[in-house]
Amino acid sequence: IGTWNVRTLYQSGKCAQAAKEMDRYKIDLLGLSEVRWNTSGMTCINTGHTIIYSGNNNPEDPHEKGVAFLMTRKSKKALLEWNPISPRIITARFNSRFQKTTFIQVYAPTNDAKDDDKEDFYQSLQTAIDKVPKRDLLIRMGDFNAKVGEVREGKEREIGPHGIGQMNENGELLADLCATNSLVIGGTLFPHKNCHKVTWVSPAGNAQNQIDHIVISKRWRSSLQDVRVKRGADLASDHHLLQGNIQL
Repeated sequence: IGTWNVRTLYQSGKCAQAAKEMDRYKIDLLGLSEVRWNTSGMTCINTGHTIIYSGNNNPEDPHEKGVAFLMTRKSKKALLEWNPISPRIITARFNSRFQKTTFIQVYAPTNDAKDDDKEDFYQSLQTAIDKVPKRDLLIRMGDFNAKVGEVREGKEREIGPHGIGQMNENGELLADLCATNSLVIGGTLFPHKNCHKVTWVSPAGNAQNQIDHIVISKRWRSSLQDVRVKRGADLASDHHLLQGNIQL
């Protein structure tokens, strides 16, 4: 699986390029943030991949936010249902040989956003989590705009020993949500170099953060084999592709 903030899919050929990078890294399901497509729907692109997306309600609304899942033919066949909840949250449920799996792709408000916007987002996210069947493997991923940092005191169950930087307010909100729902932040569990943890680099190159995450149920922690950034993937975004390997 993978997650990527693509900074809009409107540019010519960008959706197809995302699909090619997806095939290059052998990703079956790619969650996308900030796609900036309005309304919601499902469509097949010329590479044979299928995209399901959720954006602002009306076509004439400002083109901002937006989330999506890009699927290979294999993962499309396994799709059971999907729900475009808002321009910031989309869910999809898949069948597998061993366990049904629900994915929630998000694009969270920035750390500087209004408290009301953050509260609305996390309430909607909690509602989406509450609707997931209890036996499902639950994976949340996307651009959380959350720095969880390397200090784990009091949050050892939610944050692994390999985070980077300092926790911000969004990081606290994410950690609290993980604690409430027995989830763990995958990118903090594996001992990679910092360059393989940093998911966002400023245009000037003078700031970098780990703000995109793949989060998994603690019950299924051992199924998560690795989470790391793929710096070679190129989609003209200031975010790197974050890939996770899951084996049931």
